[in-house]
Amino acid sequence: MTLISQEKGSTKDLNSIHQPVLVEQVMEYLQPQNLGSYIDATVGLGGHAKTILDQSGPTGKILAIDQDQEALKQSVQRLSEYEKRMIFHHGNFSEIKNIATLNGFEASDGILADLGVSSMQLSEASRGFSFQNEGPLDMRMDSSSRLKAKEVVNNYPENELASLIYKYGEETHSRRIAREIVKARPLNSTKGLANAVVRATQRKKRGRIHPATQTFQAIRIIVNDELNVLNQFLKNAVELLKPGGRVAVISFHSLEDRIVKTTFKTMTGYCTCPPKFPKCLCGQVKIIKLLTRKPVVAKDIEKNKNPRSRSAKLRVAEKL
Repeated sequence: MTLISQEKGSTKDLNSIHQPVLVEQVMEYLQPQNLGSYIDATVGLGGHAKTILDQSGPTGKILAIDQDQEALKQSVQRLSEYEKRMIFHHGNFSEIKNIATLNGFEASDGILADLGVSSMQLSEASRGFSFQNEGPLDMRMDSSSRLKAKEVVNNYPENELASLIYKYGEETHSRRIAREIVKARPLNSTKGLANAVVRATQRKKRGRIHPATQTFQAIRIIVNDELNVLNQFLKNAVELLKPGGRVAVISFHSLEDRIVKTTFKTMTGYCTCPPKFPKCLCGQVKIIKLLTRKPVVAKDIEKNKNPRSRSAKLRVAEKL
């Protein structure tokens, strides 16, 4: 097991804020078995990993990966009873191929990635993920990464900032928001950024979500390069699967889900050439089959208990 120091803390408190989503549905598709070899590529606080270990009997094993060092430490603590069946590794899930090879997981029966920001990350003001708490403009999943939200907010040109907020936040008022952000510079806190967004959109009806939601999403995606690493992960994950092995991905917004859907569709051999293209040149080869034609979503009972699950979408594919 990769050495990660176990600091004493309140596991009870962590349990109260950590509720993994779509656990029942994930297990239905992954079907953990004795002697199974599994990878949780975004282990977080270990909710899904624990259930996989419980259902795979005494011989199932897991490689647990996460780029968030604090989450990984907490996961080591929470899953200490399974330590002989687990290997923990700090790293980005886009590097899953190298990490798996390093730890002897080159052929896996199942791979899971939960792409959401965890409740622990949102609740810690010092991480800067939430506009509901006063904190520094950070938003790094991996605290060793160089780029912080503060640099994006204060240094990117207005036009580029507007374009990125529109692209990654799907925010229709991106130009107005970027203009207000530049006007308010320097911004050093999450509340300051959120207030700037509110000022820019105060005359627009925003519905049930906070006006800053999509802007924070966009900046977080930029800081962590989330969409590019997702593309890399999907391709590498399928390569690591045994024939019959399955990859399950839980996404929380349309940009992520679209990438998962399109990548899986391409891997089924679907032609990506334009409809009127005179000759197919894409040369797609069928290497997986889809097990979820439409994304699997949470049941009403889970949505009521865990609001985070309301936007969760699960897609699963099986390697041929």
